[in-house]
Amino acid sequence: MNAAAAQTLANFVYVFAVIGFILSLKWLNSPATARRGVLIGEISAGLAVITTFEDPRLHQFHWILLALGIGLIIGIPLGLVKMTAVPQRTAMSHAFGALAAAVIGISEFYVDLGQHQLTAFKMTEIALEVIIGSLSLTGSLIAAGKLQEWLPQRPIVYKGQNYFSLSVLGTAVVLALLLIVHPAFSFLFPVMVVISLLFGVMLVMPIGGADMPTVISLLNSYVGLSAALLGFVLNSKVLVVAGALDGSSGFILSVIMCKAMNRSFTNVLFGAFGQLQVSAKGAQEQRTVRSASPEDAASILASASSVLIVPGYGMAVAQAQHKVRELFDILSREGVNVRFAIHPVAGRMPGHMNVLLAEADVPYDKLMEMDDANSDMPQTDVALVIGANDVTNPAAKTDQSSPIYGMPVIEVDQARTVMVIKRSMNPGFAGIDNPLYYLDQTLMLFGDAKAFVSDIVRALTAEGVGKAASAAR
Repeated sequence: MNAAAAQTLANFVYVFAVIGFILSLKWLNSPATARRGVLIGEISAGLAVITTFEDPRLHQFHWILLALGIGLIIGIPLGLVKMTAVPQRTAMSHAFGALAAAVIGISEFYVDLGQHQLTAFKMTEIALEVIIGSLSLTGSLIAAGKLQEWLPQRPIVYKGQNYFSLSVLGTAVVLALLLIVHPAFSFLFPVMVVISLLFGVMLVMPIGGADMPTVISLLNSYVGLSAALLGFVLNSKVLVVAGALDGSSGFILSVIMCKAMNRSFTNVLFGAFGQLQVSAKGAQEQRTVRSASPEDAASILASASSVLIVPGYGMAVAQAQHKVRELFDILSREGVNVRFAIHPVAGRMPGHMNVLLAEADVPYDKLMEMDDANSDMPQTDVALVIGANDVTNPAAKTDQSSPIYGMPVIEVDQARTVMVIKRSMNPGFAGIDNPLYYLDQTLMLFGDAKAFVSDIVRALTAEGVGKAASAAR
């Protein structure tokens, strides 16, 4: 096969790969088709990589194979992490993608500089790619560190922080402009890289845990954009398209996440949401709460006609999803209509609860989006909240002084009975007290989510509770 025919064939394969990427994004939009989306995305990426090996410009294959081997050694253990570590693993994946883009951009700069091929247009591409890739690298590492609790999860803020951070970014941009006009000032390039890396740290450190789902999707968008710019630098059309798809989908997801929290990008990036809030009432911790035992909870659940389970990060930490599935099966066999209400920002990453419930093989048709769940909540006998705090806080609707006022929440307070499985009365990740816990219809079920649900399951299977539930009906 001559070179022209080989290039034509490669272009056709790239087109099929791009179509596969688009279908992957479409199918990932629904839990029912998500696995198909992952599979077609992997196949498409594999086709693109294999086809790239046929590029006549490639000669040093042993270096590429060595890099692939190192990637496999690092990637396999990262892929075998527990479900609770998926958010930070996702952030690490973003960091590796950003590192690849930044390193290739840096190498292209010095290669073209040595060959005197560094035009103003190409320098613009490289500068943008390296700046975005560098800040995405350190930003993703900081996000992973916060999620893994290696770094403080609360926002780290100081007076004049936003102005200082923006001035640092502005300095990187000014250096980029100088390099575009005078590429011979190559000594400025490493300074620009270091400043961009510093800005990535400054970008994420002031962001609290409550905003982490949005930050992760936003960093994904940045990495996609840097990959698209890298495609222009390398003259790779498939990389341009794949990066653009990644960047645009991450941006759209960030918009959806911000809408779900009733916040703007500027609020997320500069609002320091997630700081511990001091109650103006002073004595909120002194209010009385009603608690219940696993046997009490089992009796209430077995006597109900409809139950809505609201999962949160506490369920993920306790690895309680499989026990929750057992609870679902037992109640369903008893004729109880059990469904799951999913808040779009519950957990530490987009779709976190969907992933956990899918791992436990919870039927997709039993998952309800927030708006549908809220419509059914007044007719629901029991709302069982498992480790969800901020996404069920009624202060978002009633307290204009609350930092989360206006944020859409799952309105569990509208259910006839609310039961909350929680380790203690400590506030959620946003550091905000939840008045839900003090309502007359709320019962607090204190303990580890997995252990408490296990106790409920045991109580439900006990003959006495079953008979009592039947008699109550």
